[in-house]
Amino acid sequence: MVAGNGLFYPILGFASFVVFIYMSFGGIRFSFLEEGPELGFVERNGTQFVLDGKAFYVNGWNSYWLMVQSVDVYSRSKVREMLKTGAKMGFTVCRTWAFNDGDYNALQTSPGRFDEQAFKALDYVIAEARQHGIRLLLSLVNNLQAYGGKSQYVKWAWQEGVGLSSSNDSFFFDPSIRSYFKNYIKTVLTRKNTITGIEYRNDPTIFGWELINEPRCMSDPSADTLQGWIDEMSSFVKLIDKNHLLTVGLEGFYGPNDPKSSTVNPELWASRLGSDFIRNSKISNIDFASVHIYPDHWFHEQAFEDQLKFVSKWMLSHIEDGDKVLKKPVLFSEYGLSEKNQNFSLSDREKMHRTVLGIIYKSAKKNRSGAGALVWQFLVGGMQEFSDEYGMVPWESSSTPYVFIEQSCRLGKAKGWTQLDASFKEHC
Repeated sequence: MVAGNGLFYPILGFASFVVFIYMSFGGIRFSFLEEGPELGFVERNGTQFVLDGKAFYVNGWNSYWLMVQSVDVYSRSKVREMLKTGAKMGFTVCRTWAFNDGDYNALQTSPGRFDEQAFKALDYVIAEARQHGIRLLLSLVNNLQAYGGKSQYVKWAWQEGVGLSSSNDSFFFDPSIRSYFKNYIKTVLTRKNTITGIEYRNDPTIFGWELINEPRCMSDPSADTLQGWIDEMSSFVKLIDKNHLLTVGLEGFYGPNDPKSSTVNPELWASRLGSDFIRNSKISNIDFASVHIYPDHWFHEQAFEDQLKFVSKWMLSHIEDGDKVLKKPVLFSEYGLSEKNQNFSLSDREKMHRTVLGIIYKSAKKNRSGAGALVWQFLVGGMQEFSDEYGMVPWESSSTPYVFIEQSCRLGKAKGWTQLDASFKEHC
């Protein structure tokens, strides 16, 4: 009896310890489901985004770096801090990269091969965003070389002896590369989040998908090549995921045969990049149009006040397109003013931001297609290596956050409050 009891109590103690560990740590997998806010999918009704049956106008930001900063556990606090800060400013949507192809801490290490630690980082970003009531616009590949981009796909095809051309534009027409990218799309969209247990395609935390950041196919200025690629890839996305909105990721330049190419485009070069805003955005599986706003990069030696005039003209032209031609929402998914500009000042940057936000507010008041704007870009302290000439840390300037809080306030008053964190309302 003594020997039996002596064995029994240690076993009982060990079993209790195992249960404690499981409840404390294993249960983390389910904590987001149990405690996370109930979210509905953002949908489209004509020229407007709709959430829970009501018009939804977006005030948001870009933080492209969320996934790469979530790979290592020690840096995840920066991601949490950024999402928490965004929520406290009344933001509703954050645009970020859902790709890292062949780079350091790559998500896709080679065609069809994925790093599970990097995938769990993306799981974390989505789960953490849900906790703060922030929706994510997830971009699937880069036209630029940062984080791999289309050039990495071309290198992979060339290395495997199946590439048709060493041109980066072969990303858009090479059958092997198209197959690589379709496999990537399928893997990401059907991923089951290891934290929430929800497949990405079924998660309303995701606002929508962006096919590619700033696509250009300069080897075909007619934009026919890019048009075919968008048509094929958008159809493929919709076969897998009918829940989420889809956009291209365009900069907004009008194509060579569009009358606006000579009256609205910044300069002649903008119509020769192989993209065509109207044609590319008209594709039936594209739910909303995307436009970027960088007058300081697009013009040479233009006075700041003239840049502001261009911003208004550029935005109003695309909103008119959304209303009358596309009959779809238009999201200005990047805008900013570079600190490297001659005579740069914070007040000029804030004036530019207010110009963009004011046009969106007027669009919301009139139920027009200008459906929101996402500023480029926000970081938290100590992230100099991720910054660029547009990077901002919200609370390092006493005035910067309030430019965006003001927009959150007036959109909320005009269209209803959708934010989980309502602390920003004290500033309204």
